Parts: sequence; structure tokens; C-alpha cells
Amino acid sequence: MMLCPCESGKPYSKCCEVFHSGTPAPTAEALMRSRYSAYALASQNLALTDYLLQTWHRETRPENLNLNGDESTKWLGLQIKRHQVINAENAIVEFVARYRHTNNLGGKAERLHETSRFKLIDKRWYYLDGDYQ
Repeated sequence: MMLCPCESGKPYSKCCEVFHSGTPAPTAEALMRSRYSAYALASQNLALTDYLLQTWHRETRPENLNLNGDESTKWLGLQIKRHQVINAENAIVEFVARYRHTNNLGGKAERLHETSRFKLIDKRWYYLDGDYQ
């Protein structure tokens, strides 16, 4: 049994894999966790890059992501600092994701601290954008 990379403590098969397989995330936090897991697992699974693009709001989504085969980034952990529902269609999630570039000398761990904005459209949450701390 593989634990979910999002650090929920649940098995991947009962956590983010459900969303990666097509079930809409019920909250912005669940979507954020599933997107983190997709980044953590993308080098092993081509479909997860597609998932990241599909869950990115169309106004801010890049044309493509080149994550497949990227073994140089190892995601080390996720901490959710805050999940706040702004109104029926908007929410924010503040998080810290730790990672390491294994091709860096010494492999020093780094942190990505972001407050992300999410939008609910047709009963599906989408990542809109974020501010780095």
C-alpha cells in the first residue's frame, strides 16, 4: 500500500488517485492536495501532467507542462497552512511544499510557500493562480 504523497495519511488509492481518475475534488484544499500529488508522481505517470493542465483555470493555464521523466525534482512533503472559502465560487489555500533538485550539488531542500486561488466552475474546482511568500 502506497501512502498518498499529499500527506493525508490515507492510501493513495483512497485519496488523490480518486481525483486523478476523474472524480471532481470536493474542495479547493482537496484539489490542491491532488495537484501536489500529481506533481510528486508526474515523472512516473504521463496522465498526471494532463490532470494538472485539466485542473488549471483556462485563463491562466500554460499550453503545456514538461514534467514527465523529470527525476531531478523530488517532492518531499506538503503542509497546508490555511484553507479559506471566500464565497460560493472562490477559495484560497496557503501551503508549503518542500522539494529537492537532485541535480544540484549537495541536493539542498527548498520550499515553495504559496497562497493559491481557486475557482469553482460547473461544480469543479480549478487552480487559478498564486502568490509566493
